[in-house]
Amino acid sequence: MISAGETLRLAARALSRNKMRSFLTALGIIIGVGAVIFMQSIGEGAKARVRAQIESAGTNIVMLFSGSSQGPGGRGGAGSQPSITWEDLRAIQTELSSVAAVAPQMNASQPVISETNTWNTQITGTTPDYFTIRNWPMSSGAMFTASDQAGAAKNAVIGQTAADNLFGPGVDPVGQLIRIRDAPFTIIGVLERKGQNAMGQDQDDVVFIPLSAFQTRMQRGLGKFVPGRIFVSAVSPEAIPRARNEITQLLRERHRIGANDEDDFSTSTMAEMTSMLTSTQETVTLLLSSIALVSLIVGGIGVMNIMLVSVTERTREIGIRMAVGAQPADIMAQFLIEALVLATVGGALGVLFGVGFGHILAGKLGWTMATRTEIVVLALAVSAGVGVIFGLYPARKASRLDPIEALRYE
Repeated sequence: MISAGETLRLAARALSRNKMRSFLTALGIIIGVGAVIFMQSIGEGAKARVRAQIESAGTNIVMLFSGSSQGPGGRGGAGSQPSITWEDLRAIQTELSSVAAVAPQMNASQPVISETNTWNTQITGTTPDYFTIRNWPMSSGAMFTASDQAGAAKNAVIGQTAADNLFGPGVDPVGQLIRIRDAPFTIIGVLERKGQNAMGQDQDDVVFIPLSAFQTRMQRGLGKFVPGRIFVSAVSPEAIPRARNEITQLLRERHRIGANDEDDFSTSTMAEMTSMLTSTQETVTLLLSSIALVSLIVGGIGVMNIMLVSVTERTREIGIRMAVGAQPADIMAQFLIEALVLATVGGALGVLFGVGFGHILAGKLGWTMATRTEIVVLALAVSAGVGVIFGLYPARKASRLDPIEALRYE
């Protein structure tokens, strides 16, 4: 019986005789493993980025919307049927121990005019609590206050993107005037940069004004009903489920909703949004990885094909080895190890290719890479398994050759 080390040496020598053929045989494995590693790394990076973007929206948040509408013109989504009143908001703020702060948000897209530029951006009317809920500190200047809200003051807080486009990069706009619908507003603060949200929207392309000023200058609203969405901050991350349940119970009581009737409002949390987005990304990553696995299987077929050719080419060599005492198990082990070496070397090169190409492409496109060690180990194990599975038939064929017939082979 030949030792494992001697069998490995013979396999390496046989593969080195045809270096180009060995490389081309392993190429399918390289591409398959590289594609799997690349897809998984990009998918993990995307999930991490989504989580970071959602966390940047704020912590401990429950979002509250008015109900959906149903009519002759069709069904409208959440928020299309006003149902939440200003009195409801005050009750949520004052009666629920699990709630730390409440802030409505009203939006409108409008051109904003500075002394030098005009920029179409989002105008958001809200209260000072909004920035506490969103965990959004100031870069310079100050936040508008409760007295600004009470007096409908024409003060504005601006995002970094809007500031750059209205006044130029690097310019501090605090104290400058802008015009919104011909009304002058004084910029009193600039927010720190938040970047894109999970939907790809630039959170810094915005101008905030007091909610009362928004209702006076931009949109009169719906009387006693709150337009737009409402941000509610729980007292802690652990209190989010309790806050959500208490909000639901309070509003059902205030709106006199029967036990068997549907809510005329809806709530959602950042955890649900994270779960939904990451689930979608996981499905896409799994689909793309499955497609990449096909190329790994094709690479395995290539290994089997070349090993069959190798058996045919080395039939006389196999006969000589059997004639001088090699056992069928030795012949089978040699060809299996050759297939295993091809697949594992191809797998290792595929890992390097997938990680290297991924980092280059991610750097150019601004993607995020996150390569998990267990995925690398699994990819190497699968490539080795492919080598063994697809090398088994050629190895068995070689071990079952008749020594006399093999010696006669030309």
